[in-house]
Amino acid sequence: MKILVTGGGTGGHIYPALAFVKYMQELDSTTEVLYVGGKKGLENKIVPAAGIDFKTIGLQGFKRSLSPDNFKTVYLFIHSLKKAKQIIREFKPDVVIGTGGYVSGSVMYAAAKMNIPTIIHEQNSVPGITNKFLSRYASAIATSFHGVEEYFPKAKLIEFTGNPRAQEVANVEKSDILAEYNLKPDKLTVVIFGGSQGALKINRAFVDALPHFEGKDYQVLYASGERYYDEFKESFIKAQEKMPNISIQPYINKMAEVLANSSIMIGRSGATSLAEMTALGLPGILIPSPYVTNDHQTKNAQALVDVGAAILIKDDELTGENLVQAIDNVLLNEEKLQLMSKSSKKAGVPNASKRLLTLINKVKN
Repeated sequence: MKILVTGGGTGGHIYPALAFVKYMQELDSTTEVLYVGGKKGLENKIVPAAGIDFKTIGLQGFKRSLSPDNFKTVYLFIHSLKKAKQIIREFKPDVVIGTGGYVSGSVMYAAAKMNIPTIIHEQNSVPGITNKFLSRYASAIATSFHGVEEYFPKAKLIEFTGNPRAQEVANVEKSDILAEYNLKPDKLTVVIFGGSQGALKINRAFVDALPHFEGKDYQVLYASGERYYDEFKESFIKAQEKMPNISIQPYINKMAEVLANSSIMIGRSGATSLAEMTALGLPGILIPSPYVTNDHQTKNAQALVDVGAAILIKDDELTGENLVQAIDNVLLNEEKLQLMSKSSKKAGVPNASKRLLTLINKVKN
């Protein structure tokens, strides 16, 4: 099978795509894959590093307010359609899968107009503007949250598949990975991060919380985000010198393996993070970003709060004090920790890639 995958801008669009590609290549070594991304997104580093054939298209998103830049956006979109059609003609895919981001708009639209089977994969509880637009043209839509189908045309083939990233992470085994961060592999561990770039509000709250972690019966691994590390570096260094149960890093490269050896996850509620969390059965303390389209991170988080897998702290209510209180309330209460872990595991969808392949076979036939 020849599969063209497109999506980018953020890890939330990229990692599910890569997880599905990995699944397909392990299932059938003759599978051919081409990934089409934008020229400026994270996919430029992540996809080639994964050893996948990669091509780029130049375009940008619409401004939500009236802006002269929108004229440039229209021009780039028209130009990108020509480039997308050229790439599609040369590769001749059996199916095109779009995981979101502006680049998927032109590629998916071009493929649909060329009568090639197309599938949208929507990771969030509320679809973005690109996937809403594409839903009118796609052959089918795959969702990761129940209830998302109400945002799409009723006549479309819509199936709940879950997020392929979950299936990949679920297979990660226990290891001594925490020792690489000067922590004990056999101790209760809190992992805190604010997404791949970090989050200023979470950094400030974490710095305020640092004195309260001294002497705790658990350890903390924190990723500040590379763009914020230097700003708080002095506080970070002092804390690590004083407290052996604290490890602070600009970025965690092996996040899946780290999470597999942790006790609780704290951070934003992007789709990929939640897929990883539930695949591993981790309780979550979620701090949704208020800066995302349609406040979808709050809705993502609420879905897990409703089933008892997570606690939600609003971004504007986050403090160092209530962060530590929330951690203590879960980690230092064995019964609550186990109940939340079971609820998280139950909310996971470990066979997402298999479900997505089934949907591909439906649109191909």
